[in-house]
Amino acid sequence: MNRPEGGGLDWHSIDWAKCEDNVRRLRRRIFKASQEGDLKRVRNLQKLMLRNRSNTLTSVKRVTQHSSGRKTAGIDGELALTPSERGKLAAELHRSSQPWRVRPVKRVFIPKSNGKQRPLGIPVIRDRVLQARVKNALEPEWEARFEPKSYGFRPGRSCQDAIAAIFWTVKGPSPRRLWALDADLSAAFDRIDHEHLMSSIDRFPARDLIRQWLKAGVIDRGRFAPTEEGTPQGGVISPLLLNVALHGLEQAAGCQYAVTTPGRLPGAVPGTPVLVRYADDFVVLCHDEAQVHEVRVRLEEWLAPRGLRFNEEKTKVVHLSQGFDFLGFTVRRFGGRLLIQPSTEACKRLRERLRTEMKALHGHNALAVVTRLAPIIRGWSAYYRGVASTDAFNSMDNYMWRLTYKWARRSHPNKTRYWVVDRYFGRFNQSRNDRWVFGIRESGAYLTKFAWTGIKRHQLVKGAASPDDPALVQYWQDRRRKTTPPPMDKTSFILAVRQKGLCPLCKQALIVGAEYEPDSPREWINWFAAKKKALNKHHFTYRRDGGTDERANFRLVHTECHRQHHAGDGKRAATTCPPAKPLGLA
Repeated sequence: MNRPEGGGLDWHSIDWAKCEDNVRRLRRRIFKASQEGDLKRVRNLQKLMLRNRSNTLTSVKRVTQHSSGRKTAGIDGELALTPSERGKLAAELHRSSQPWRVRPVKRVFIPKSNGKQRPLGIPVIRDRVLQARVKNALEPEWEARFEPKSYGFRPGRSCQDAIAAIFWTVKGPSPRRLWALDADLSAAFDRIDHEHLMSSIDRFPARDLIRQWLKAGVIDRGRFAPTEEGTPQGGVISPLLLNVALHGLEQAAGCQYAVTTPGRLPGAVPGTPVLVRYADDFVVLCHDEAQVHEVRVRLEEWLAPRGLRFNEEKTKVVHLSQGFDFLGFTVRRFGGRLLIQPSTEACKRLRERLRTEMKALHGHNALAVVTRLAPIIRGWSAYYRGVASTDAFNSMDNYMWRLTYKWARRSHPNKTRYWVVDRYFGRFNQSRNDRWVFGIRESGAYLTKFAWTGIKRHQLVKGAASPDDPALVQYWQDRRRKTTPPPMDKTSFILAVRQKGLCPLCKQALIVGAEYEPDSPREWINWFAAKKKALNKHHFTYRRDGGTDERANFRLVHTECHRQHHAGDGKRAATTCPPAKPLGLA
C-alpha cells in the first residue's frame, strides 16, 4: 500500500472490492457461528473483525463518503472530506495501540412532523468510525437472533417491508385479526436502561467501548450534561442498540409461528397476535379487543425493566374499519377489503414542503425550480409506490400544476396567461401524451409528475432472512435484481441492467444499499438529490485508443470509482478522456 507524505494511506490505491469482500465474509462467519450457538467462536471472530484492516477502511469510507451526515462535525469540529484526510484518519485509527477516549456528543435539534423538535447527538468523526467498526462485529451476531417481523434499521429491510407484512396479515375478505394496538414508545432512544442493555450484549469484546459511548455525555450550547440513560440518536451504532434492547418484543406479546403448510415459510399460529415493528413504532394485530388489552398489559410489564413505556398520546386501540396511521401510511378496511394509502398527514406535510420551496424560488429561473423540486417528487412517489397511491399522486400533480402556474405568472407579470403557458408548459416527455408538463424549452429539462411513478407492490422479505446469512447469498442477489431501479435516463437504465446493477470498477452495487431502500420520504428525497451526481458514464475504451461515444462503449460507474480509476492517468488522461457525464435522475 502506497503511503503519501504525512503518514496517511493513499486513498485512491485501496482495493475496495477486496475490502468489502473481506468484511462481508467475516460478517457471514459471525452470523453462522451465532446461528449455531457457538458463542466462543462468535467472540473470537468478533475480535478478528475489530482488528481487521478492511473493516477500518470500509468504516471510514461509509462515515466520511456515504453517510448523509458526513459534513456535520462533532464537538471537535473535525471532518474528513478529502481523500488525504480519509487516508490519514484510517491510518491513525488502525495503527493506534492506545485506548480511545470517547468524546461527548454535540446536541442538535431537527424538526418533527408534529411541530416539536427531535434531539440528536452528533459524535466526533473518530467515534463515528469506531462505532461503524464495532457495528460490523456486533450486528451479524444479533441478525441471527432478531425476530422475523422486526424491520427497522436492519440490513435488507425497510418501511415497505413492515407495511407489506401488515398487508399480508390482514388482507382477504375475512381476516381473523381485525383489531390493532397502534403503539408508540415514549422517547425510546433517550430512555433505554444502560444496565439492561449491557447485560444483553453480555461479553462482547468491545462492550467497554459501548459503555463509554452510552455514558459519554452531551454538550448542549457549551454546557456538559451526563447521560445516565438512553443512547443518542445520531450515533452510527444507536439504532442497533435500540433493536437489541427491544429484542424479544414479539415473544412478550405472545406471537407464535409454525409451519402450517409443508414447504412454506412459518406462519402465525391461529389464535395468536402478530406484532410488526419498525424501530420504536409497532402494531399488534389481534383477534378481538380483549386480546389487544391483554397484550398491552403484558408489553407494559416487559418494557418497564428496559426503561421504556408507551406514549399514551400516540398509543391507541382501533378496529381496522376505523383505520390507523403507521410509518406515513393509513391502513384501513373499507368495503370488505384492505386499503393502504399515503396518510392525510403525510400529504399535508408534502403540500407544505412544496409550498415553502416554491416561495423560496420566487425570483429564480425555471432550471432552479426543476432542480429543487425533482428530487422531492421522485423521492415521495418512490416511498409510496408500493400501495394504493394513484389518487394521492393525481392530487399532488394538480397541486404542483397550480404552484408552477402561479410561479410562472408571478415571474412574468406583464405577460398574458397564454404566453406563460406556451413558454413553460408542453409535451416535454415524448413518451407521454401529457400537455401540461412544466419544463424548459431551450434545454428540454422538465419536471416529472407523481403519477408517472408506476404502482408496484413491494416484495416482502421472507421470514427472518438476513444478508449476513451465507445460506441465502443467491436469495439476496435475486432480490437485488428484482428491486425496482430508481428513475434514470434511458442510456443509464440500459447500462445498469446490462451490468446487473454492479459497478464494473469496484464490483459493488451501483446504488449503495441497493438491496434495501431509504426509510422515509425525507431519506428518499435526500437520496435522489445526492445520487444525481453519484454515478458517471465511463468510456470503456478511451477515445485516445479509438473508443467512441456509442452506448456500447459506456459503463455506468460510481463517481468515486471513476475519479479513482483516472487518478493515475496523469495529464494525458485528463486531456484525452472526456469529462464525466452525470447520471440523469431529474
